[in-house]
Amino acid sequence: MKFNYTLGAALVAATLATACGKKEDVAATPAPAPAAAPAPAKTSVEVLHYWTSGGEAASASELKKMLEAKGHEWKDFAVAGGGGDNAMTVLKSRAVSGNPPTAAQVKGPAIQEWATEGMLASIDSVAQAEKWDELLPKVVADVMKANGSYVAAPVNVHRVNWMWANPEVLKQAGVSGMPKTWDEFFVAADKIKKSGNVALAHGGQNWQDFTVFESVVLGVGGAEFYNNALVKLDPAAIASPTMTKALNTFRKLKGYTDAASTGRDWNMTTAMVIGGKAGFQFMGDWAKGEFTAAGQKPGEGFLCAAAPGTANAYTFNVDSFIMFKLKDAGAQKAQADLASAILSTEFQEVFNQNKGSIPVRLGHNMDKFDDCAKLSATDFVASAKSGGLVPSIAHGMAVDPAKAGAIQDAVTQFWNDDKLSVAEAQKRIAQAATN
Repeated sequence: MKFNYTLGAALVAATLATACGKKEDVAATPAPAPAAAPAPAKTSVEVLHYWTSGGEAASASELKKMLEAKGHEWKDFAVAGGGGDNAMTVLKSRAVSGNPPTAAQVKGPAIQEWATEGMLASIDSVAQAEKWDELLPKVVADVMKANGSYVAAPVNVHRVNWMWANPEVLKQAGVSGMPKTWDEFFVAADKIKKSGNVALAHGGQNWQDFTVFESVVLGVGGAEFYNNALVKLDPAAIASPTMTKALNTFRKLKGYTDAASTGRDWNMTTAMVIGGKAGFQFMGDWAKGEFTAAGQKPGEGFLCAAAPGTANAYTFNVDSFIMFKLKDAGAQKAQADLASAILSTEFQEVFNQNKGSIPVRLGHNMDKFDDCAKLSATDFVASAKSGGLVPSIAHGMAVDPAKAGAIQDAVTQFWNDDKLSVAEAQKRIAQAATN
């Protein structure tokens, strides 16, 4: 406004001078050079996440670079610890105060909980333009949607139902290969125990107990039973003889763990396998990062296979980012760019090689990935077609957090209390699922 007024006044003065017939020359004053246009301000994109370990932090930095290349300013909001629980506490506090971040790392049914509160923005414009419905398995895409619209962008796929092993420990015990059934596993475990090593490395924490339990249920009952019992929470499935068998199998596993397992972190448990002190471990593919960090390669320093009985099924854990409703057009553009970057082949490849997971995009080229990741990708695609692709209840993908937590408590009580009967455990799981 000031510039226009000054220019207008100058034009009026010049006109009046000419009209008055002044004969004297007026010295011309050079016009000032126009000021350089200010550079457009970068949109600040605040991203809440809990990727704080070495490989995860490196991957977050890659996403930061991609977003900054599109003209946005990345504002890191990393919250360490608690497997994401600490981050969710901080996020809720921010949201309640009316100051949510641009995007936040949230997964599973919690996505729908935020959507129900009316706080999430649709990213359908990106999803439709880039054909996410064709890129993603339906069971994964459905988790990312609320009322039919995409409100979250998936980052990766972790396979939870993995079994890891030390080949030298197996060889010393006379175990010829990775067991494919639970009966074969117990035969192998007996041999390892007899050889003087720990058969099953396990960290006695509730989430680790639950991780093993879901693999047992999947291996004993199959994907359809798992889906009925631990996703739909069908009372008949939970009370069935199949669940009884799964609980008996789960309890039998405890006899192959060591006395010092209580409270041990998962990575210290993986270190037992790496160091040749234990034969097997049941853990998601994030454990692979520990093996590779120790300089080991699949098929040489360590072995990987689906947990017994689960070769044709796949429990998935998918990291994802939700986008909050924001009024600023620049922030909305940044959210769209962030969503697009997350699903890009470039980011999918770099991130998942660091994380130990696999790309969530179907048909992604796996040439640069290791043999365990290639097996995971093959099984991911096959199980998506066969119906064997199921969400992990132990890692927040299957049911709402309150029910999952209650069932987890019932499972870990059963693991830790040898006097608790299988029948009572089934009853407690059923109560947790209902209440």
